[in-house]
Amino acid sequence: MRILLTGSSGWLGRFLAPRLRRDGHEVTGLDIAPGTETQVLGSVADRPLVDRVFAERAIEAVIHAGALHKPDIVRYPKQAFLDVNVAGTLNLLEAAVAAGNDRFVFTSTTSLMISEKIRAGKSGGAEEAAWLTEDFGPLEPRNIYGVSKRAAEQICGLVHREHGLPIIVLRTSRFFPEEDDTHRDLGGPNIKANEFLNRRLTVEDCAEAHVAALGAAPGIGFGIFIVSAPPPFIREEARDLINDAPAVIGRHFPEAAELYARAGWTLPAHIDRVYDPGLAERSLGFRCRTDFAAILRALETGGQLPFAHDPSYVSPIVAEERS
Repeated sequence: MRILLTGSSGWLGRFLAPRLRRDGHEVTGLDIAPGTETQVLGSVADRPLVDRVFAERAIEAVIHAGALHKPDIVRYPKQAFLDVNVAGTLNLLEAAVAAGNDRFVFTSTTSLMISEKIRAGKSGGAEEAAWLTEDFGPLEPRNIYGVSKRAAEQICGLVHREHGLPIIVLRTSRFFPEEDDTHRDLGGPNIKANEFLNRRLTVEDCAEAHVAALGAAPGIGFGIFIVSAPPPFIREEARDLINDAPAVIGRHFPEAAELYARAGWTLPAHIDRVYDPGLAERSLGFRCRTDFAAILRALETGGQLPFAHDPSYVSPIVAEERS
């Protein structure tokens, strides 16, 4: 297929584009910043540009991974998030309908599921970890990033109902390589390793999820799916997770405490949320290959950690602004 991939210069795009080509697809990358996987420079908010790319490249399917993200809140006004994340998504959807496309994959985020109350966790009075599935609600996104992505999801649903365009929405958990911009209490690799218990996946697994969604879209019609490394816990452990996460982790991984101590790492004292990717496994046939057990195996053998950590990484937008 001739696929339009937005966000092609970003972290996911640079993994996803070559993965799609391995399956024989012809990929056109669209991004506002240059990159090795980007053929067209421009914004999805530019409707004439979007229409021109569809016409000139005879686009047959779209993977819309481009967006302004949470760290961009400090650099851009709220209107920019509406222009890019909402209006830009509508531009692509309408172009896909006009072109007669039979599949559209939208990269959303689990962040839109997290209210201030959930984020506060135990310190905010939570008595158990939030167990998050696609049915969780009501959704109360806590910033303009989450609001704009939720609005884009709803527009995807509207376009599907009105025109029948098959659309898969992937609410991806964390896969960024840079340091967390809100947590400073632990080292970056330690934080990322901990998050594989409940809220992270590798960028390679994220790319594979998009490939699976692309293939499944026509048969599903419309669906929203959480994509995250499979948690080792069960829902009945939610109360224990908020009160004494190390004890719960120890039940599943008796070796974890010793391996962490050897690495100079710290297990999370509390886990305030767990993303459940079970629906994606059942409906898309997709399951992340890398999980918390893989982290522990790397610690035990002294092998390379199975995830990317790059404190120097900056988004292509920032890199372009600095150049």
